Amino acid sequence: MNAPLIDPFARKIDYLRVSVTDRCDFRCTYCMAEHMTFLPKKELLTLEELDRLCSTFVRMGVRKLRITGGEPLVRKGIMTFFEGMSRHIGGPLDELTLTTNGSQLERFAQPLWDAGVRRINVSLDTLDPEKFRAITRWGSLDKVRRGIAAAQDAGLRIKINTVALKGFNEAELFDLLAWCAAENMDLTFIEVMPMGDMGEVQRLDQYWPLKDLRARLAERFTLTELAHRTGGPARYVRIEETGQQIGFITPLTHNFCESCNRVRVTCTGELYMCLGQEDMADLRAPLRASEADAPLEDAIRRAIARKPKGHDFDYSRQAVEGQVTRHMSHTGG
Repeated sequence: MNAPLIDPFARKIDYLRVSVTDRCDFRCTYCMAEHMTFLPKKELLTLEELDRLCSTFVRMGVRKLRITGGEPLVRKGIMTFFEGMSRHIGGPLDELTLTTNGSQLERFAQPLWDAGVRRINVSLDTLDPEKFRAITRWGSLDKVRRGIAAAQDAGLRIKINTVALKGFNEAELFDLLAWCAAENMDLTFIEVMPMGDMGEVQRLDQYWPLKDLRARLAERFTLTELAHRTGGPARYVRIEETGQQIGFITPLTHNFCESCNRVRVTCTGELYMCLGQEDMADLRAPLRASEADAPLEDAIRRAIARKPKGHDFDYSRQAVEGQVTRHMSHTGG
């Protein structure tokens, strides 16, 4: 094991999120334009390169690895990558997990369990089939719900991630809560983030501050703050009346950067030290330039030494400040 990755603010970096593809079988209105131009496949890291890259990070102290996209399960041959990475579980790696839209879970739930995945996040913003199709543009809620059922049958623990969208799912707040309680699933709400050009969609029109959502919950329920952390940016409360654990990811109304322990690698091998900053390091070049890992390790350490204290997302003054140009599907959710 190499010396741990420590950033300039004495934060230990032990959580890596890796996008394995920018492609997705949905076109969610807050994530992608309807007619996306995807990257040429030659620019993407191969599955072998992804394995080598992730294994290097694990050797350098990463304890949690989350696979993202796009939709990671649409990447051809992706299970060979999960099966390969499973060799690290129970050794230096505490957890291998993924974030998915659920569309492919009916097919992949059991293989994921077999590869050592025990917990997954499923992105789901509405329980209304018509609204679901409208916001995903192409998706089928029924297919996603069948996938969730298959994941539960396989033994996977599920957390639902719901983006809070003004005028879209405000009226479903308590329905989502009740559904997750009935299905024994955790629920986390996320503020919409200013990433990528959405064409006709305006960020300010979508923005529903979670402090407002939380206040609405508190009108009906007793919320108790929890010290619980899962390695991510969420802050948690327990709803005393139901016993549910609810998470809030608030990059706009509450900057959660002080305890940030994570970095992101894009599907093209760019290492972003902060989701909300443009600074990045190219890891694909050292990965492809040498069969030795030393140049890759050096590039990683130099990048971590540039990790900023925090991001600058801001929706105040009726303008989107701190917006980054790349799409979330490229960076990884």
